Amino acid sequence: MLLKTVLSLALLLPGLALSQAYPSRPVRVIVTFPAGSTPDIVGRALASRLQEAMGQPFVVENRAGAGGNVGADAVAKAAPDGHTLLVSTNGVFAINKALYKSMPFDPDKDLAPVSLLASAPQMLVVNPSLGLHGFKEFLEHARRNPGKLSYGSVGAGSASHLTMELLKNDAKVFIVHIPYKGFPPAVTDMLGGSIQAMFAIIPGVLPHVKAGRMTGLAVTALKRSELAPDVPSVGELGFPQLESLAWIGLGAPAATPREIVARLADEAHRQLRAAEARELLGRQGFEVIAGSPEEFAGWIRAESQKWAHVIRLSGATAD
Repeated sequence: MLLKTVLSLALLLPGLALSQAYPSRPVRVIVTFPAGSTPDIVGRALASRLQEAMGQPFVVENRAGAGGNVGADAVAKAAPDGHTLLVSTNGVFAINKALYKSMPFDPDKDLAPVSLLASAPQMLVVNPSLGLHGFKEFLEHARRNPGKLSYGSVGAGSASHLTMELLKNDAKVFIVHIPYKGFPPAVTDMLGGSIQAMFAIIPGVLPHVKAGRMTGLAVTALKRSELAPDVPSVGELGFPQLESLAWIGLGAPAATPREIVARLADEAHRQLRAAEARELLGRQGFEVIAGSPEEFAGWIRAESQKWAHVIRLSGATAD
C-alpha cells in the first residue's frame, strides 16, 4: 500500500512541478478581433488579472482577420508550452470549420480548450417604421412579405448572421441577408432604414431601443436579460429552440501540458468571478461562466453540431 502511494506521488510530482514553474516568461494572449471589440475587452481584463496572479506579463496581441482564423492559426502553430494563448469567440472554436471550405488549422485537433469565459444573448431589433411591436407579429409580417425584408449582420458566420438563419429555418420565413464589415455600419443602416432587422449584442442596440429608434422584440435566451427587462425572452415566448448565445473562450495549442491547461482554467475561473471583472463584463452584456477544460470541450461539441446544422440548411459560406 505504501509503495503504491509513493509511486502515485512520483507520477504526480513532475506535473505539479511543471505547473508551479509556469509561466517562466511573458505570455502572449492573442485576441482574434480588433482593439476595443468585446473579445478584446474580455481578453485584456483576463490578461491583466492573470498577470497579477501569476507573476509574469500577459501581453495582449490583436490579430484580426478571416473570422478569427488568422489569430487562431498563429496560436495553433505556436510552441505548446502555455506561453501563447488564444481569446476568441464562437467562430474560431465551433463555427468556422463548417463555414469555411478550407482552413489553415483544425480547431478540434490543433487547439486545446482551456475555459469558456463568458456568454451573452442577443436582441432582435426592428426598424420602428415597420410598426411591429411583438415577436410573433414580426414572424407573421415576414411570412406575408417573403423576400421584402432585409436583415443586417456583422459578417458572414457571425452570431448575428447565424441566429437569424436559425430563426428563418425554424419559422419558415425568407428574409434577405445583408452582411456588413462590423457592427457600426450595420447599426448605421438600421437607423437609416436600409435594413429592417438585425440580431445584436444588447448593449450595442439598447440605447437606440430606449430612444425609440429601434424596437426590441426578443432576447435570445431562456430568461429575460437584466439589461433589458422589458423585452421578452425566446424561452417565455415559446421558442426555446431559438436560444443563441455569443460567447468568448480561452484556448491554447493542442499539445499544451494538461497541468498548465488546468492551472490556467482555475485561474481564469478565479479571476473572472471577482466582482470587478463581473461588473466589467456585465456592462458589455456578458455573464461570466468560466469553467473547466472538460466543460468547455463539451460546450464546443454541442455548439459545433448545432451551428453546422444551421449552416448546412442555410447554405451559408464565408468563402
